[in-house]
Amino acid sequence: MKEMERFTDQQIADYLGQLDGWEYVDGAIETTFEFKNFKEAFSVMTRIAFECEAQGHHPDWSNVYNTLNIRLNTHDANGVTEKDFELARIIEGIIESEF
Repeated sequence: MKEMERFTDQQIADYLGQLDGWEYVDGAIETTFEFKNFKEAFSVMTRIAFECEAQGHHPDWSNVYNTLNIRLNTHDANGVTEKDFELARIIEGIIESEF
């Protein structure tokens, strides 16, 4: 598998312009989603988990009741790469298809 190159701050800013609600914080891109209840949040997390397995790329995330916090970076590159933005777009697609 090809090694992913870490993005520059400018590349990250450019890519973030294509995503709604994502921010660059401490070496990762992150966002928060709020759902009606825990069941909705967990349902979306399950769909995201299957996609993460398919991509071989996994988020740092946390869930409290109806809130899902997602943080993406590429550990091997020690920063943000194309893989993170690919997964962010997939996550956005899942959220949009559900709600």
